[in-house]
Amino acid sequence: MNSLQKKQMLKTLRLAIFAFAAMFVLAFFGTLEKANAQEKKLKATQGEQIKVDNAAKASQDRVSKTADQTKTIIDEYRASLRKIENTKVYNEQLRKLIDSQESEMVSMTNQIEEIKNTNKEIFPLMLRMISNMEEFIKLDVPFLPEERSRRLTQIKETMDKAKISTSEKFRRVIEAYQIENEYGRTIEAYRGLQTVDGKELTVDFLRVGRISLAYQTLDGKQQGFWNQKERKWEELSSSYRKSIQEGLKMARKQSAPNLMTLPVPAPEEVQVETL
Repeated sequence: MNSLQKKQMLKTLRLAIFAFAAMFVLAFFGTLEKANAQEKKLKATQGEQIKVDNAAKASQDRVSKTADQTKTIIDEYRASLRKIENTKVYNEQLRKLIDSQESEMVSMTNQIEEIKNTNKEIFPLMLRMISNMEEFIKLDVPFLPEERSRRLTQIKETMDKAKISTSEKFRRVIEAYQIENEYGRTIEAYRGLQTVDGKELTVDFLRVGRISLAYQTLDGKQQGFWNQKERKWEELSSSYRKSIQEGLKMARKQSAPNLMTLPVPAPEEVQVETL
């Protein structure tokens, strides 16, 4: 092979190498461009996926929010139903109470009318009872005069007080009668003033029911009794001294009950009766 042929071959080889290099470069850049295109496509696909994911998340959030709102509405609805049911029960009970109150009002109205009618009848009765008690005390044995007079005055004052009910007034009148009735079966000793020989002295009184009322001076030297028939005080002899002293002790629960001799007025004369 001559020199010319060698040059021609080298030239052809260089052209082939250049062509191959050009093809390689073209192929490389084609591959690179394709890779870029695929990358862009991948990024675009990823962007779309992100958008889809975001949209799905937003949709899920809306669904969750809607579910929460729906649950809240359902809870409120159920609570409203319970309130409505409770209101129905309350209204029914209230209706019964109103019916009962209306019945009670009718009953109270009738009772008030009855009380008014009763007051018209019972008030004069109480006044007569008080008047009878006052007359009875005047005619009775004169024991505890201040206490009994004060009780009678208080009852009279009670009758004029509007703030005290009729029932309470009647109760007090009956209570006074009970106290007066109790005097007839009890024995009592109390201290008070008595005119003896023209002098007002402090004495011990001995009351045995309503059948005997006697007194004795504190020194035990003088004694007397109330003559109910004559309506006056009379002196007693010293023979009654010990008996009255024993009676005072028994009334004060300072000695055991025992027999004692006291004067008891009789229709014609004073008699001695053993009690």
